[in-house]
Amino acid sequence: MQKPLFLILFVLFSCTAFFAKAQKSTETKNYSIIIDGFDWGPAVSKVILPLDESPENYKANDFEIFVTRSSTDGQIPPAQSYGKRSIILSYPSDAKGNRLEEGNHLTLVLAVAPNMTLGSPIQYMRVGNRGGNFWIDYQLQIIHQPSGTIWNNESERIRPIVDEFDLEGQFTHQSTTLSYASWIPEQVEGKVPLIIWLHGGGEGGTDPTIALMGNKAFNYASPEIQALFGGAAVLVPQAPTFWMQASEGMTRGQTNDIYNEALFALIDDFVKNNPSIDDSRIYVGGCSNGGYMSLKLILEHPDYFAAGYISALAYNNEFVSNQQIKEIKNVPIWFVHSKDDQTTKPDETVVPLYKRLKEAGAKNVIFSYYDNVTDITGFFGGEDFHYNGHWSWIYSHANSARTDFDGSQVMMDGKPVTIMEWLAGQKN
Repeated sequence: MQKPLFLILFVLFSCTAFFAKAQKSTETKNYSIIIDGFDWGPAVSKVILPLDESPENYKANDFEIFVTRSSTDGQIPPAQSYGKRSIILSYPSDAKGNRLEEGNHLTLVLAVAPNMTLGSPIQYMRVGNRGGNFWIDYQLQIIHQPSGTIWNNESERIRPIVDEFDLEGQFTHQSTTLSYASWIPEQVEGKVPLIIWLHGGGEGGTDPTIALMGNKAFNYASPEIQALFGGAAVLVPQAPTFWMQASEGMTRGQTNDIYNEALFALIDDFVKNNPSIDDSRIYVGGCSNGGYMSLKLILEHPDYFAAGYISALAYNNEFVSNQQIKEIKNVPIWFVHSKDDQTTKPDETVVPLYKRLKEAGAKNVIFSYYDNVTDITGFFGGEDFHYNGHWSWIYSHANSARTDFDGSQVMMDGKPVTIMEWLAGQKN
């Protein structure tokens, strides 16, 4: 009688253990993600897991992470919709992913690269009658293989630097409403300059985080660049569609756009409502569409801006008159462009414009002209890795532009300078 009873108890215990493990394997938990901005755009670079026990009991190679990327706004190619993320390492942390000797969270560091689309929480899609970058539904499933525990509910998104911006700005001029992000430095004595960044054609809409992270525009609020200015306010306006929109179609300068009046009104209002801003040090820059609009604002208000910094200029030279050249020749401008840009072709835009300005006597106009846009980090191939030739704004955001049209180092007050060091030295 004892043996059958033992067998019954053993079976009951085994079944209980089996169902307990099965229940644990289907249990879901929350996770947080860190979205970092890179030269090519945003990527989910870290996952933070809250734990009920010491992180020392968990190893990076015990986990698998799968991602599903979807959107109700547009189509995502199947190969970019689902896949596995690679884990590089893990470490104990707090709830924000900060490394600790001992913590109650585990942070998993994920592999990211320009060609790893599965890492991106945005997607370039056609929505309505325009193409652009849009946030998508980015779902992770993190599986701890030894225990079967699953984390599959995102509870928080952390975006370094971007989360420090005021992202709720809106300004209406007549019937046009523009969204904008802004950042004001704290604990800075005296007045500070204003850095204005105008996004490219793919970052329009009503969510300025796209304008900040579609490329690395938020970096103007980074400690490294802020230190060059002794603190600077940053303003990132956003067009509802794209800056080059005209009353009919798109303009490259041949006709007026529909946004420049509202945009200038926004800038002027922002300056007047922020008395800490030095109105003699207002800098305007942008890329592609935003490069067009930066030049447009300088042409319309040549005495307002202390300097411009323009990459991948989309304003065609043929539509800038000789009179306008004379009016802006004394405005300091630093152009950045790549020779292989097939979207804003340099021979139709920046090259002849730069030469006309120099011939008119411009003494503080600089032009960094690259053969290609390459990996400036060295992590993904360095000079052997070529981005799209249109992406010359990378050199501006990273503050690595430092040469003039002839390839010589740009000098200021007898010292070599980068584009942001030069910008910080300009004043009306």
